[in-house]
Amino acid sequence: MRPIGYSTGALALSDVERALAMLEGSSATAVELSALRISELRPLLRLLGSLDLSRYRYVSFHAPSRFDAAEERAVADAMAEVAALGFRVVLHPDTVHDLAAWRQLGGLLAIENMDKRKRTGRTVEELKAFFEALPEASFCFDIGHAHQVDRTMTEAHFLVKQHGPRLRQLHVSEVNAGSRHDALSQCAAHAFQRVAAHVPGDAALILEAPATPEELERQMAIASAALSPPTVAEAPPA
Repeated sequence: MRPIGYSTGALALSDVERALAMLEGSSATAVELSALRISELRPLLRLLGSLDLSRYRYVSFHAPSRFDAAEERAVADAMAEVAALGFRVVLHPDTVHDLAAWRQLGGLLAIENMDKRKRTGRTVEELKAFFEALPEASFCFDIGHAHQVDRTMTEAHFLVKQHGPRLRQLHVSEVNAGSRHDALSQCAAHAFQRVAAHVPGDAALILEAPATPEELERQMAIASAALSPPTVAEAPPA
C-alpha cells in the first residue's frame, strides 16, 4: 500500500507540532513538513531534531514558496541539509532564480507543477527547462493544480506520462478558482481517476486539503480511492 498522509501546513498553519499531534491517532503513513513561508523555515529547522517521525514511512519537506535572489543560496543550502536526512524536498519552480543552486539536492529535489496564477511551471512545456537543468530531480505532481489549470485533465495526463518515471509524490486537494486548497469533493476525485492508471503505485499521497481531526480519515480514503491504479479488469483499453 502506498504511503498516504498530510502536509502539516494544511492542518495547522505555521504549527508543525500541532499538525503532527492531529495525525497521531490517524492511519497516516506519510507526512510533509511545511515551511511554505520563509519566516517558518529557521524555526522548523531548529525543531527537526526533536520531532518523532518514526511512525512515518515517507517524510518530505516543503521549501518556502517565495524568496528573493539574495536569499536563494541560503535556502538551497538549508534544503540540502534536510535532504541529507533522507527527506525529499518539494520546490516551486517559479521561486527559482539560480537553478545551479539546487543541483546539490540531486534526486531528493522534487519539482512541483504549479497552479494557473503562477508565471511558469504549470505545464509539461513550462517544466521542460527545469528538468533539463536538473536532470536528477524528481517530480511532485500536484493533481489539484493540474485540474485547476485544465479541467479536462488533458495537461494532467501529459504531466504524468512525461514525468511518471520520476514521480515520487503527489499533492492532493481540490484547488478552487482563487488557487486555494479545498477539501476533496467526489467531483474532483472522479476527475483524478482519469490519470490514476499512469500514477506510480509507490508514489506517496500528501493531502493539502484542510481537515479537522474528524475529517482526516475520510479525506485520505477519498484520495486513496481516486488514485488507486485500476485493476486489470478496470484498466482502460490501450
